[in-house]
Parts: sequence; structure tokens; C-alpha cells
Amino acid sequence: MSVTAAVRVLRAHAVAFTEHAYRYEEKGGTRVSSRELGVDEHEVIKTLVMQTDDRAPLVVLMHGDCSVSTRALARQIGARAVTPCDPAVAERHSGYQVGGTSPFGLRTPMPIYIERSILAVPRLFINGGRRGFLVSLSPDDLVRVLSPVPVDVAQPTRPSPEGH
Repeated sequence: MSVTAAVRVLRAHAVAFTEHAYRYEEKGGTRVSSRELGVDEHEVIKTLVMQTDDRAPLVVLMHGDCSVSTRALARQIGARAVTPCDPAVAERHSGYQVGGTSPFGLRTPMPIYIERSILAVPRLFINGGRRGFLVSLSPDDLVRVLSPVPVDVAQPTRPSPEGH
């Protein structure tokens, strides 16, 4: 595997992690990575770059099979509103290409929020810093390295009637 900024951070913090490459599909998201790696989509964690109403960037870590209630997030962090960043803005803040964003090795330091229920997952699969590349690690190591703030903002995503 190529060494990404995320991998360098994990190694610098002596995190025990495993690398997982998979065939990336444009707009496939965690549905594709979980299928390709044969793991439950609930264990695949999305790294979402968002912003508050005053354009302050932040990161939210969320289960692959859930979405973020931006209203609940805004309320819990004391903002009037939270919205997803435009992809170009997200890439400038994170230093990663959308679809390959890792919470490790971010270009711009940002507050990191984590859906509280992620902390109970035994092994997480999270982006390793490029498209088609996840790393698996324990939630304890993620917390040790990132010190994320737990929030309760998960909303189950509903599959479409066609199953897409």
C-alpha cells in the first residue's frame, strides 16, 4: 500500500491497524466498501466534513448505514445550523479527495465528533486516506489518537424500494 498521511499518523501513534484495499466505485460509498470487504456496513465508518452556519469546518464520524441528523448535531454542539461542506471546500479543509477522506492526518485541524454508538463496535473500518483504501482498528485506538467528542445524531438510512 502507498503511505498516506493517515497511515503516517497511525504509525506515529503506534496504532495496531490492518490495511484493506478494495475496488472503488464512484458514489458507491460504504455500501460498496462493505460489500467488497465482506463486512457489515454498520462497522464501516464515514468521515464527513461539515460546517456550521458561520462556516467553521468540523468532522463527523458516522456508521456507514446511517446518516447525520444535522439539526440534532447543531443543537448538541451549540450551532444554529450544520450543513455538509461543498466537496471542493471539504477537500481544501481535509487535504483528502472526497471518497478518500480520513479523520487521521487532516490538513486543517478541525473538531471531530463521533456518533456515540460507534464506540461499541468491536472493530472499525475507516478510510485510510485514499479512495479504495480502508484501515481497520479498535475504537479505543481511534479515541486515543483523535479525542473525538461523542454525539447522538445517527438516523438510519432507508434503502430505496429498488434496493439501490
